[in-house]
Amino acid sequence: MKIPVAGVELDAWHITGADELVRPAGRPVVVMAHGLGGTKDSGLAPFAEGLAKGGLDVLVFDYRGFGESGGSPRQRVDLPGQVDDYRAAMAAAVRLPGVDPDRLVLWGVSLGGGHVLAAAAHRADVAAIVALTPLVDGLAAGRLAARQHRPSALLRSAVAGVRSRVGGAMTMPVVARPGELGALTLPGHYEAYTALAGPTWRNEVDARIGLELGSHRPGRQARHVRAPLLVQIADFDRSAPPRASAKAAEAGRAEVRHYPCDHFDVWPGGDWFEPVLAHQLLFLRRHLTNR
Repeated sequence: MKIPVAGVELDAWHITGADELVRPAGRPVVVMAHGLGGTKDSGLAPFAEGLAKGGLDVLVFDYRGFGESGGSPRQRVDLPGQVDDYRAAMAAAVRLPGVDPDRLVLWGVSLGGGHVLAAAAHRADVAAIVALTPLVDGLAAGRLAARQHRPSALLRSAVAGVRSRVGGAMTMPVVARPGELGALTLPGHYEAYTALAGPTWRNEVDARIGLELGSHRPGRQARHVRAPLLVQIADFDRSAPPRASAKAAEAGRAEVRHYPCDHFDVWPGGDWFEPVLAHQLLFLRRHLTNR
């Protein structure tokens, strides 16, 4: 299906849920999107299918400029624009056939895990939120990266970002091996991310994201979230700082689940995927059953 936003169309999947949580008004509906540079065909389907089996409809979409969605320039991470994409998908989700508009759920992972906090802030029409290994503080993420990378690697990324901003779009890999230019270059990242990659995923992203991420702090919106919130933290996360996630969770009065693993270990094929999905279903059933 297609979702209009800002003069372009987002491409989305609608997966119909089982009848476990159906009410006269319909089933709950989850709006789901990826993290940095991700596409809906890159690891999201097992999450969506698991939630659908548990009784929830799921609307999975690509951000503008990524995957099968429209928009240009391509591969450009427009941080506020991606939050707007979530809001457009939310409006589309509650109009789907068989859906209960009063049981709208937001689901985000990594960069998307921060987006859902911003998208839900100050709103009374969101029934629940799931933020999986969320990136909620770009400044904290930058400090974490500075401790894990050589200064020369950070300088190369910064130079690429300046060139993109000043001289026109310049891309770099979303994920690369240690020592190479890329947004994610820690040991194991290349193998973990590319194992999830679907046919529409492209291993490139506008390099200016490295300059813009430092001012991206959606965790500040957590205190304005009214809906029940589940924050799932990978305690050894090398990409989304766990302490920042914990602070946002406290501000949002969240239920918190901890997993002794790294950022990508919660994805399909990882050791913690099944527990993560099970905890999401427990949380959502508890808050949606009697709503």
